[in-house]
Amino acid sequence: MADNPNPAMDVVEDPKRTTPDIPERSLARRIGRWILMLSVPLMLAAFGIFYWITSDRYASTDNAYVQQDIVSVSAEVGGKIVEVGVSENQQVAAGDLLFSIDPVPFELALAQSNARVAAAQVEVQNLQTDYQVSGVDIEVARQDIAFAQSNYQRQAALMDKGFTTRARLDAAQHEVDLARAKLKSAQADVVAAKARLSTGSASPGEYPAVADAKVARDQARLNLDRTRVVAPVAGRIAQSTRLQIGQMMVSGLPMVSIVNDASSWIEANFKETDLARMKVGQKAKISFDAYPGLELNGRVDSIGAGTGSEFSVLPAQNANGNWVKVTQRVPVRIKILDKSARQLIAGISAEVTVDLRNGSE
Repeated sequence: MADNPNPAMDVVEDPKRTTPDIPERSLARRIGRWILMLSVPLMLAAFGIFYWITSDRYASTDNAYVQQDIVSVSAEVGGKIVEVGVSENQQVAAGDLLFSIDPVPFELALAQSNARVAAAQVEVQNLQTDYQVSGVDIEVARQDIAFAQSNYQRQAALMDKGFTTRARLDAAQHEVDLARAKLKSAQADVVAAKARLSTGSASPGEYPAVADAKVARDQARLNLDRTRVVAPVAGRIAQSTRLQIGQMMVSGLPMVSIVNDASSWIEANFKETDLARMKVGQKAKISFDAYPGLELNGRVDSIGAGTGSEFSVLPAQNANGNWVKVTQRVPVRIKILDKSARQLIAGISAEVTVDLRNGSE
């Protein structure tokens, strides 16, 4: 075979093979770029419209904290602590023993009060005896008057007949006067004894000294009962480090706190500019920094009567030349409607978002 002088002539073109359409591909790329360029502004515009529509619907703040009822417990009597019944963070029920104060001085005071009651009762008996004796003295005085008058009449009869002297008649008259004076004295003693036995309208039927002694005895018994300090409410113990055996207790000084963790609410401090449409009863969402993912439902329970600065120890003095306007915050109480799956701790931070579309005053 002879060599083909033109090898290119041997190539046979495949009829199924097509060359790419360069203009169509360029058009698709241009359309894709336009869609991409337009989608970003459209998304931004849609987000802006959505934000503009919903921005006036909600009010939120992260200046919010969990609040719980905290009871500071102190002893009503002073003395040395002899028993401690709780520890830090312990759960207690109402009536559980917190600590005890040495009861011996109060037991002695109660015994002394009982003795005073007995002494007052003896005094009443003595007064009753005096009253009875005064009644006998009146009868004796009346008999003395009758005898003295009889003697005087005899002396007067003898004087008329000249058988006695003027001195004897005067002595008989003097005896009558003395007997009458004794009667008046005895009658006055009866009145005085009766007055000492009177009870008065404040404590009818009971002698005042006895009533006073009984009140002192009741006070001594109450003080003895107060040596055992019990929990007034249920909750968790906090700040119990001062409860040490041997520590001297001062009456009225708070020694331990009880946090009622069964009753929690949120104190959210909203800006004053957020209150225009906020009303009691509006729904709220609550989240917590300590528990990511935990969200609870709430409701606006009340709006504060004053800003935080008004109730501070040193309120702002705005009527001066250095005044600078500062946006104030108003405490809003948020009631928690759901039962939390995690334990709420007093003072932890929260974030509150209030739906301003509903609610009523």
